[in-house]
Amino acid sequence: MHRRSRRIATTASAVVLAATLVACSGGSSRRPGEAASPVADPVISGAHPATPEDYPKPSVAAPCDPRESLTPPTTLPPPGQMPVGSTMDAIHKRGYLIVGVDQNTRFFAESDRHSGLIKGFDIEMAKALARAVFGGADDPARIRYKVITQAQRPDVLRAGAVDVVVDTMTITCDRKLQVAFSSDYYTDGQRVLVRTDSGVRSLADLRGKRVCTVRATTSIVFLRDNPAGVLPYAVENWTDCLVGLQQGEVDAVSTTSALLRGLQAQDSDTDVVGPAFSDEPHGMAFPLAHQDFVRFANGLLERMKRDGSWQRLYDTWLAGPLGPQSPPRAHYVG
Repeated sequence: MHRRSRRIATTASAVVLAATLVACSGGSSRRPGEAASPVADPVISGAHPATPEDYPKPSVAAPCDPRESLTPPTTLPPPGQMPVGSTMDAIHKRGYLIVGVDQNTRFFAESDRHSGLIKGFDIEMAKALARAVFGGADDPARIRYKVITQAQRPDVLRAGAVDVVVDTMTITCDRKLQVAFSSDYYTDGQRVLVRTDSGVRSLADLRGKRVCTVRATTSIVFLRDNPAGVLPYAVENWTDCLVGLQQGEVDAVSTTSALLRGLQAQDSDTDVVGPAFSDEPHGMAFPLAHQDFVRFANGLLERMKRDGSWQRLYDTWLAGPLGPQSPPRAHYVG
């Protein structure tokens, strides 16, 4: 079997495993950390020319500073002693935090094939938030993960299906009309992933070519609006883009550097090329009404920056794909 064919088969096997986990789960009731939802079709990526339905709704937001977030409290309440009547108190009384996450994003949130648990930088951030509410060591019973697609992130928050989304979500002025964001907890920029034999060195070399990205993301908007003149192709999940590239359905994949490095790690015949053509702060996302929880999360992030735990998590999970980075400086208002 050709080496690339073996890699496609490997990707497909992971998809079949994910589908099997879903079939065995018997529905939406899952234990904490359990994998869910199929990732991609094992043979066809589903990549298609982007249609208006694949883009976020047209912008209606006034210009803003995406990095601005709510001022945290001077001191955080002790774990297990949340302010009476607060969002955190309601979560504490329920007994667990509900977190919207991905399960297909290397370095951030990836389902382990053997244990079925999800691991990565975003998962560690969610665990830190749960510890701040409940106290004690990591307890799987204190977190329930709801696996979602990137397009579903605002919807599950507006519906109250999750308490927080921790899922590589870029902060934008438009999104701030739908959900509330913590301060920036890591920064990245959009680049391009291509086959190593493609001859492509930047987005400019892809004029008129098919470039894959996930629907309803900032990445697809940046592709549409970039003067390079590429043809955006849309899929549901990032692993679908990798399968599409391997099968020749698309000519490149484009999103933020860390996500692309995660795809590259699954196929050594690919490379991340060109300079970043966007500047993207990322935040944890909350329902708009839960401003107290946003302030609480910002206080936690400040503490993690001071005590070095943010840096340790970043160095463990993201320094490899992104290079050195210090904690992003917060911009507070209100």
